[in-house]
Amino acid sequence: MQSDKAPEFDLRHPITSAISVLRAVLFSPRTFYLNFKADGPVREPTVFALLVGVVAGVLGAAVALASNLLFGDFDAGDLRAALVGALLFAVLSPVGVGVTAGVFLLSIRTFVGKVSGFAEVYRMAAYAASALVFAWIPILGAFAFTYALMVLMGIGIQSVYKTSFITTVITVLAGFVPVASILVWIAINEVAL
Repeated sequence: MQSDKAPEFDLRHPITSAISVLRAVLFSPRTFYLNFKADGPVREPTVFALLVGVVAGVLGAAVALASNLLFGDFDAGDLRAALVGALLFAVLSPVGVGVTAGVFLLSIRTFVGKVSGFAEVYRMAAYAASALVFAWIPILGAFAFTYALMVLMGIGIQSVYKTSFITTVITVLAGFVPVASILVWIAINEVAL
């Protein structure tokens, strides 16, 4: 029986609760998801995903601008692109979590059974998005997405639905591949522009 409750993001205390959630998910994800209440409101996890997106977007813009300044190739277009990129990353973070949750819900229903609904998986994915606070760091950002989608979602699925290791791996891979493909497609098209 679960004795402790996983920390939840609280709109009344956004900074302290966000730090508490980040600490729990990033430093003890198994404990977090073992004590995670899958059913619950979606509003707080959505705002949490938005907050993580804002932090990652702003820091990503700062890195892009610093890189442009460092290499002497900075103009108003760079500033505009960095700000638009940060805004889009922040605003679209909850949408990305929703797409991820939808794909993982299909995978869970296929390999685990009809054990959850969209809101439960959205909550799980929103807190797994904690790893995206590192998305702004060059090269490490790609690993942050992979860690969030494979490791944290895997721990979440195994802990919440009590799946076997092999079922968890198959479920996570079936969810990861389409989402990662979408992210790669977006990255390729962004570079092509």
